[in-house]
Amino acid sequence: MTSKLKKTKSAGRFGAKYGKRVRVSTVAIENKQRKKQKCPFCGKPGVKRLSKGIWQCAKCGKKFASDVYYLE
Repeated sequence: MTSKLKKTKSAGRFGAKYGKRVRVSTVAIENKQRKKQKCPFCGKPGVKRLSKGIWQCAKCGKKFASDVYYLE
């Protein structure tokens, strides 16, 4: 049996239920939100998303609220 993650990546958990467009956009958002973002305070790439809208910089240690999925 083949793995669902090979073709659909993290949206494989939805199956065929929601359609291709929703699954493709979900994968794009989730890949972008899991990358380390640039810190608005120190300017170094090290900010990780803790939960919805809560971010923390690994370099300077600041914890702040901002956009939900990724920093602009």
